[in-house]
Amino acid sequence: MPPDPKAAAATTAAHDPRPTLGPAAAFAITIGIVVGAGIFRTPSLVAGASSSGAMMLVAWLVGGALSVVGALCYAELATTYPQAGGDYAYLRRAYGRRPAFLYAWARLTVIQTSSIVLLAYVIGDYMQQLFDLGPWSSSLYAAATVVVLTAVNWWGVRQGTTVQNVLTAVEIAGVLLIIVAGLLFAPAAAPTHFGGGADGSSLGLVLVFVLLTYGGWNEAVYITSEVRDARRWMPRILVLSLIVIAALYLLVNLAYLRVLGLGGMAASDAGAADLVRAAFGPTGSAVMSAIVVAAALTSANATMITGARSVYAVGRDFPALGFIGRWDRQHGTPRAAMLAQGVLSLLLVGLAATAIDGFRTAVEYTAPVFWLFFLLVGLSLFVLRRRDPARARPFRVPLYPLLPLLFCATSAYLLYSSLAYTGMGALVGVGVLALGGVLLLFLEPSTRTEESP
Repeated sequence: MPPDPKAAAATTAAHDPRPTLGPAAAFAITIGIVVGAGIFRTPSLVAGASSSGAMMLVAWLVGGALSVVGALCYAELATTYPQAGGDYAYLRRAYGRRPAFLYAWARLTVIQTSSIVLLAYVIGDYMQQLFDLGPWSSSLYAAATVVVLTAVNWWGVRQGTTVQNVLTAVEIAGVLLIIVAGLLFAPAAAPTHFGGGADGSSLGLVLVFVLLTYGGWNEAVYITSEVRDARRWMPRILVLSLIVIAALYLLVNLAYLRVLGLGGMAASDAGAADLVRAAFGPTGSAVMSAIVVAAALTSANATMITGARSVYAVGRDFPALGFIGRWDRQHGTPRAAMLAQGVLSLLLVGLAATAIDGFRTAVEYTAPVFWLFFLLVGLSLFVLRRRDPARARPFRVPLYPLLPLLFCATSAYLLYSSLAYTGMGALVGVGVLALGGVLLLFLEPSTRTEESP
């Protein structure tokens, strides 16, 4: 007998995610991903590449504006195709399942898991300052972070998002502490030079660091199918969260600039700790260590929530990987995908424990792959508008096609910059991507049709 289409649809629906998240939870996930450990580390790099305080502050504003442009493009895609999988779903519709698989492969093996491990090691480094467990302290804390957060999110989506909401509140409180301490309590440094200018190469390098710190906002689209009334709320969540983040980043850098000065920012590897110490004394260092741990935990937890969704999506499209394409409706989470992601992250923790500079290496091989697929997602907006003109689009990018072209040009520039600055690290990322291409020779995509919204 031929398969019953209704029965097949019912079976598929039984494994699909349900809209259980409210706008506040989605907003917290977005904020938590972006406002992570980056704002405590990259301002010194931005200051070091800036010729003046004015240039530095303008760069943070420009970075926020460019991120909002990207968010508007993603808002159209997310509300037009609100299925699980985010970028993977858009690439699949625009280019087919095989090219989309390469993205999912890169995300699982490079982009997402390495992000989790980097954040876990940030937690480990700062926890070691608070409670030293010996020479393997950072690695032990990093492994414990992966295990605990995987367990929390394997337990269920409500538990994972509850943790996210709490950690995001702590994180934002920490950022506000820096702002208040720097602008109101700490003594001001010598007057900072706000004039001058920079050449194009210097400005480009500054924007690379700034946009790295804004990175991660697109992760919110991976939970679109789980957000109640997503077509109404996703554009607001994406855009408003970035406006809030840009305001926080600008105020934080104003605080750094006031207390440390541009030269002091560039020379400091722990600007936040130095700033709070200037305001509140020696206890400031311990306070900031705890804040950075909370910030990194927030980002790691949110990254796990969204990362498992793309693993789940590719498992649905390739029968040979079907074991990771099952959705546990009782707990509201892709449990098998979450475990697969956690196991791979633990393996990477072990490898990073033997590396000389695991953080720098991970950034090098991650960036080119990430910006390549970001560019392809931007181009998919044009492809899908042309291929699917009758599709209802609850939200359309303003000033089309100018804003999408700006987003694609920015992504192409960052792809070039990441290749130009990384060298051997970029080759490692390309090699991992090529390995996914070899794996594709042995995988056949399923024949199920695309989901309807």
